[in-house]
Amino acid sequence: MQKKYVGAIDQGTTSTRFIIFNRLGEPVGFHQLEHRQIFPKPGWVEHDPEEIWMKTCAVIKRTLETTGIKPDEINSIGITNQRETTIVWDRKTGKPFYNALVWQDTRTARLVEEYSRRIGKDGLRKKTGLPIATYFSAPKLAWLLDNVDGLKNKARNGEAVFGTVDTWLLWNLTRGADRMILSTDLFILRMLQMPGERF
Repeated sequence: MQKKYVGAIDQGTTSTRFIIFNRLGEPVGFHQLEHRQIFPKPGWVEHDPEEIWMKTCAVIKRTLETTGIKPDEINSIGITNQRETTIVWDRKTGKPFYNALVWQDTRTARLVEEYSRRIGKDGLRKKTGLPIATYFSAPKLAWLLDNVDGLKNKARNGEAVFGTVDTWLLWNLTRGADRMILSTDLFILRMLQMPGERF
């Protein structure tokens, strides 16, 4: 069957959308679902990674149903996401070790201040072009390793996988394939025709 469409997963801070575009770049269908915002303490912002994955599956399925488009008519899917939101999960089971720490989360402020004192506020700017800030995933990962029981050992043993939301979605989308993909940034992937189809 000729591939006629391109899909886009737009996984944002408050909701997930799936949009299908035709060859002219025109949207022909979409569906959107919100997910919970979790605030355990002031300044702490979390999401449930499994809920995000379930909502992603649901919006893809619903969009296909309402448009009548078959999975094998979709050529590729792109992923855009909420950037620095950080997730760590078990390589074998796919189970997250903790909720996702959202890009807005400021629990790492003390850690960022400590690094800034040690290497200077602009200590990383020469290498990365960016300042040290709670926004980025590295301090969030450090917090998770230091505060989630057993996670540091799991990471040392290669049992823990780290990524931002795009990595989490791509890993789950390709779990039925011969080799799971672990990557980050913008993806265009062929997944609907892979073994273990979910939709």
